[in-house]
Amino acid sequence: MALQGAASSSSSFFSFTDRWAYDVFLSFRGEDTRNNFTAHLYDALDRKGINTYIDYELRRGKEISQALLKAIEESRIAIIILSQNYASSTWCLDELMKILDCNKTRQQIILPVFYNVDPSEVRHQRKSFGEAFAKHQHRFNDDMKVRRWKETLEEVANLSGFHLGNRNESEFINEIVEEVLRIVNRIYLSVAKYPVGIESHIKDINLLLSIGMNDIRMIGILGVGGIGKTTIAKAIYNSIAYQFEASCFLANIRETSNREGGLMHLQETLLYEILGDSKNFKVGSVDRGINVIKHRLCSKKILLILDDVDKLVQLETLAGDHDWFGLGSRIIITTRDQNLLTSHEVDSTYMMNELDHDKALQLFSLHAFKREKPIDDFAELTEDAVRYAGGLPLALTVLGSDLKGRSIHQWKSALDKLKRIPNKDIQMILRTSYDGLDDNEKDIFLDIACFFKTKDVDYVIKVLDSCRFFPDDGIQRLMDKCLMSVDESGKLWMHDLLQDMGREIVRQESPKEPGKRSRLWFHEDVRSVLEENTVTNKIEGILIDLPERDLICLGSKAFMKMKRLRIFINRNACLSGGPNYLSNELSLLDLGECPLQSLPSNFHGKKLIDFQIRSSLIKELGEGIKNFQNLKFMSFPRSLRMRSLESLVLEDCSSLQSFPDIECQMECLRFIKFDQAPIKELPSSIGYLTGLQDVYIKGCKNLIHLPTNILELQHLRNLCVENFSELVKLPKKEKEKEKRCSTPCVMSTEECEISSNEELLSRLPPPLPALEYLNLCDCVLSKSDFFTAFNFSSTLETLELSRSDIVILPASIKRFVGLRCLMLLDCKQLEQILELPPNIEEVFASGCISLETFPEVSKKFEFNTSTLPSLHWIDLSACNKMLVNIRNHVTNPSLVEGQLEEALLGGIIFPGNRIPDWFSHRKEVSNSESCEIQINGPLYLDQIKGIALCAVIGPIIGITQPDTPPADISAKIIGNGVERFLRERTIPSMDHVWLEYSMLESFNQKENSLRVEFYCESKMVFFKSCGLHLINKLEENVQVHPSVLPNSVDVEIEDSVASMAGIQVTKRLRDGDDYSLESNWYPQQKSVKSTHDAADL
Repeated sequence: MALQGAASSSSSFFSFTDRWAYDVFLSFRGEDTRNNFTAHLYDALDRKGINTYIDYELRRGKEISQALLKAIEESRIAIIILSQNYASSTWCLDELMKILDCNKTRQQIILPVFYNVDPSEVRHQRKSFGEAFAKHQHRFNDDMKVRRWKETLEEVANLSGFHLGNRNESEFINEIVEEVLRIVNRIYLSVAKYPVGIESHIKDINLLLSIGMNDIRMIGILGVGGIGKTTIAKAIYNSIAYQFEASCFLANIRETSNREGGLMHLQETLLYEILGDSKNFKVGSVDRGINVIKHRLCSKKILLILDDVDKLVQLETLAGDHDWFGLGSRIIITTRDQNLLTSHEVDSTYMMNELDHDKALQLFSLHAFKREKPIDDFAELTEDAVRYAGGLPLALTVLGSDLKGRSIHQWKSALDKLKRIPNKDIQMILRTSYDGLDDNEKDIFLDIACFFKTKDVDYVIKVLDSCRFFPDDGIQRLMDKCLMSVDESGKLWMHDLLQDMGREIVRQESPKEPGKRSRLWFHEDVRSVLEENTVTNKIEGILIDLPERDLICLGSKAFMKMKRLRIFINRNACLSGGPNYLSNELSLLDLGECPLQSLPSNFHGKKLIDFQIRSSLIKELGEGIKNFQNLKFMSFPRSLRMRSLESLVLEDCSSLQSFPDIECQMECLRFIKFDQAPIKELPSSIGYLTGLQDVYIKGCKNLIHLPTNILELQHLRNLCVENFSELVKLPKKEKEKEKRCSTPCVMSTEECEISSNEELLSRLPPPLPALEYLNLCDCVLSKSDFFTAFNFSSTLETLELSRSDIVILPASIKRFVGLRCLMLLDCKQLEQILELPPNIEEVFASGCISLETFPEVSKKFEFNTSTLPSLHWIDLSACNKMLVNIRNHVTNPSLVEGQLEEALLGGIIFPGNRIPDWFSHRKEVSNSESCEIQINGPLYLDQIKGIALCAVIGPIIGITQPDTPPADISAKIIGNGVERFLRERTIPSMDHVWLEYSMLESFNQKENSLRVEFYCESKMVFFKSCGLHLINKLEENVQVHPSVLPNSVDVEIEDSVASMAGIQVTKRLRDGDDYSLESNWYPQQKSVKSTHDAADL
């Protein structure tokens, strides 16, 4: 019995091992063949020493026994003797279904024997087989079971088997026995004690192999060392080798080929395993061996496994091309090198991945506890061990076996040790890949293992290129060898155990004296080396990553001996002093928090790619920084002549008050970010940054000057200026422009009053030709010349003025003709929005508590498409001065003259608590997480212009905190299986009305019903009521009642929404009059409304 209960749930373990209880199981109809053919076949098998199971008991009408089921499961081969009355026995048919199940789940081999029946009779259930199934159909009410019997019999009949026909029965039996001998005499390879997770790999690789196809295929199995490539290859070999004329598994090719005469030995082994001609077969030379293999094997259908291949010459010597082998042959190559498979042009490659957590836990537990789950007391430690192994089967097996039988205290000690010193057995397997690298590739691997895992690959390439490591080629080679990969976001990824292996290689350079190693990363080693001044000239890289932020007291000469230092990264230490010497080999210098006041005089930094200081006391940099010719990344000021600089980030440099003049063209600089820097001004020489695309300035409260020529940057796409206490004004007199970047020309807060006359506009620079996004959140705009200064850029698409002190959004904003999105969130002082740009699509004015005048809302929801045809969303949530009330008999969209197709797209949210009365279908709910409403048909949509939806929503108590993210509120329109979704984002602090209009163009012309579901997936709001109204074409020419609005009323935001599609926005009028819109109900409108009670709500 296989595995003896160690892993009872792993049902297919039998499939890949040689531990079968029986060689053959005989399935037969007793009354047909028990005393003749079956008895003779059993005797013949027994004489050959083939362990055969035969059931001697006569059974009638009983269910198949568990013992018999178990015998079927534990048999390598099932011989099915299909005789005339086989199908009349339900016992036989149940046996057959079980056998076919074992064939699929355990790769059991089936040999059908057609004894005195034609295969077509069995396949199509004719003659005696047809008669038997007719009786079964009449006898059993379970049609499904009879159908399964038929399908099973048909499937078995389609398998290749033995047909007696008119042949001699004795010879026929000998032929069957010879085939069985060929199968059982084949050597089964030992796979794994607990082959957890193998089944899915076998299934996937078998799809690539396509054994039934009569072509020749080469398949690669690729993966890191210890991932289980050899185990999978052995399991495949055991499960499919019998289907080939001959098979050969060449193991340990890497190791064998490195020996003297190794390749010839492998060729000779291959020829002997396939041909079996002579134990002393000699090829004499590798070239002759190639010719012999091509000549002798080109007509044979073989299975060849080439395990652990690491050089192309090995493939060229053993399986140079497809035509070396006969049709139907399959060659499987296991390797750690993707490039090798690509160069050899294999047909498919299967990438081996780590085990998932559940499979990893199962495999580890089987080795550690001989059970599939850990013992309760060890559950937490088991999770630590599984996490350390990272799904690598080798590590799980080694660690589980090593910890088996130990106490909890010993487990804790062993796992703590692994954090510093990896397991040597695991390291030995993993290091094989590292040993095959050249010196340059080894340096790249060790740098990434020690410093750059999870970093952006393009960034790492630039740093390592400065080190002259040729990283473009080297990183690709490491990826080909499965030592690392690049994820979807472009970050370098390396298995934790490979990272540990790389760091252990460095540790072994000097186990007792960290200062003599090439790279330092462990915080205890780093601290002792820097504070005790035990550094040496061997150190090339240092990473400071303390368990928590702490002070490191640098020795006075800590950097003096590190003349080969290439990489210095300080993530979270406060350095007590700045370095008095820096290596000129540095490519990456990240000093973090360091009281550096100036760079050492010896440092020219010609190889420096990245220079970062997050907090410092620096006030001035020496002349040496002018030599930073290769600098590409910087989080610090004073970059003067760095033509290659691409990114500049300035954060928390508390002593820096000025930004230096830029002394040359820096066309490579694309990105600038200033965050909490106390700089007071930017130089006019910013014009030298001709390639600048993104500028982010946040919290620089002392910045009082911006040069006007920032408006001339031709490639500027995104400009973000946040948290300005004072924003710039235009000067009364523009100075004559001199040569670019020479004379400062600034917009000063002290020079003039606001001006927007045409003469000034004519003298302004042309609008930024590439500007798409402008963010002025949290800025003081009430006294600025913002709208004039930016001269109405035609490319601007998004404008963010949220939380600014703006009082009136001027009419001049309509000149931003490209603007699509306007953000005015929480502008507490905003009172009027006079006009909007012509192509605006969305306006977000949530939290504008002073907002009173917004005429465009009225125009939009009177369905006037001539002004703002693209506007489809207005957010007026928490605009509390807009006392919105829903009035009865208000004009609905059907009562508007003209074509509404363009207007019936869009929505609005505003304070309120009632569905408009003109909605034909309404439903009240009690603070529900969702609301659903339905109209039953038939509905003829060609007579309907659109649909109006409405919902009243309120906040869940305790949800609406200041930092609460917006909630997604959604409406799903469903008709005859077709669905359409509408979704908006808001977080109301009080009751609000969401009103939405939509077309129904995606639905069928005739619908049985329409249903609308309102919901909020994040469950941050609840629904109080909802409504639905179909807008009919037959109402198109109805006019608004002439008394709707008196001409004398001056409608502002609270009363100007007027006919906001059923919303009356009113204002407390001084004279006490209260004007409202009235509807002139059309007959069809009345008939629709009369069916309200019949709606399926």
